[in-house]
Amino acid sequence: MSGYFVTGTDTGVGKTLVACGLLRAFAGRGQSAVGMKPVAAGCGAGAQGLRCEDVEQLRAHGTVDAPRELVNPYALTAPIAPHIAARREGKEIDIGRIAQSYRALERMAEVVIVEGVGGFMVPLDRERDSADLAALLRLPVILVVGMRLGCINHALLSARAVAAMGLELAGWVANCIDPGMDAYQENLEALGRRLDCPPLGALPFRQAPDPAAIAGQLRIERLRPR
Repeated sequence: MSGYFVTGTDTGVGKTLVACGLLRAFAGRGQSAVGMKPVAAGCGAGAQGLRCEDVEQLRAHGTVDAPRELVNPYALTAPIAPHIAARREGKEIDIGRIAQSYRALERMAEVVIVEGVGGFMVPLDRERDSADLAALLRLPVILVVGMRLGCINHALLSARAVAAMGLELAGWVANCIDPGMDAYQENLEALGRRLDCPPLGALPFRQAPDPAAIAGQLRIERLRPR
């Protein structure tokens, strides 16, 4: 059994894309893989309750048809910070419940890819945040760096936060989200020198990214073994 916690330098940096690519990459090696997005904000009403496109993408690219309530224990409607959205909807995010859902998924697949919400330290309730969830699950972290102005600072702060929680940074992925970014290559090289973990891939900007294509660009063999 193995699992990874996918976090990002910010919201909107491509965590879902990378998580889906990882699912496809592990499946390509013959391993069963399932995705999980414990908390999803900005969900819309569907025939079977609240639905989130990120969750549907994760379910589509895994190899295990896991129950939606395990893949996404908490679905929230407002596209805002989850602790605020949950409070507005009269809900309380229980990371213990999330851990139980993760353990159930762990019994269903060889690899579980858990996608965090926003950046690494987004609050989930009055006291705990996404970093506390990663620590509870005791998963190695994969950092998605949104390549744009300021990414070096955001990436290094995220890496320090991961280390402060006693977690291993198993690898990082550069995802170009600003096609006009100045000094892209220089930023990439600076990150490579300063992040003490393997680079898993540098994804170019795409208007319509395809997880199947992304999977072929992710060097999962570089991941530090658990």
